[in-house]
Amino acid sequence: MASDAPLPYRCAVYFVPEVHSAWWQAGSQWLGRCAASGATYDPPDLAGVEPTLFQALTADPRRYGWHATLKAPFTLASGQSLDALRSAMQALASQWPAFDLPPLRVSDQGGFLALRPQGDLAQLNATAAACVQELHPLAQPLSDAELARRRQAPLSPEQDHLLLTWGYPWVLDHFQFHLSLSGPLGSCPPAVKAALFQAAQARFDTLPVCRFAHIALFIEPRRGANFELLDTLELHG
Repeated sequence: MASDAPLPYRCAVYFVPEVHSAWWQAGSQWLGRCAASGATYDPPDLAGVEPTLFQALTADPRRYGWHATLKAPFTLASGQSLDALRSAMQALASQWPAFDLPPLRVSDQGGFLALRPQGDLAQLNATAAACVQELHPLAQPLSDAELARRRQAPLSPEQDHLLLTWGYPWVLDHFQFHLSLSGPLGSCPPAVKAALFQAAQARFDTLPVCRFAHIALFIEPRRGANFELLDTLELHG
């Protein structure tokens, strides 16, 4: 995107596996969309889960693209640009080394299906915290409507303080790295949940170690549009 192009509705900074790697293909094909190319995929053929139901259950993470959130979607502050955000991300990437993620395992913690790391999370959490804190000066403060929307989820006083300070409540000590595989599963029959869990395990548990080697810039071009992968910045601290 040229520097003089219209600003996107929102930006986000995510972790993504190496584009075109086995991890990228497995996740993008599960969700049904590649955020890098825009390609779409038919839902997987899962015993016990109708394709239309699978598409409905994956609709929310499909819109955001295959990723783990580092800095949640935000509007650029007045006077900021995509070039400025890229420069800040490049400076951040130069400070932090690449590393292997702990093993990623399928979990239904929080009422949705996701891959969550099992093991020492110190380096991962420190990298995510740096993204939140160092890129926040480029973000516009949340509007009253955005604050009200975030507060629809039950928040503790500490989480509400994080929301006001950093624009998102699940950061720093409340950060939980995950790659979403579904939206909420609360209304699904137990058999459907079990089938999804088993299918996800079969797809992801056999993949090699996943490398955290980049931070990725995603954009939401227009309000409600699919998020697109715009750029990746290599960690080389």
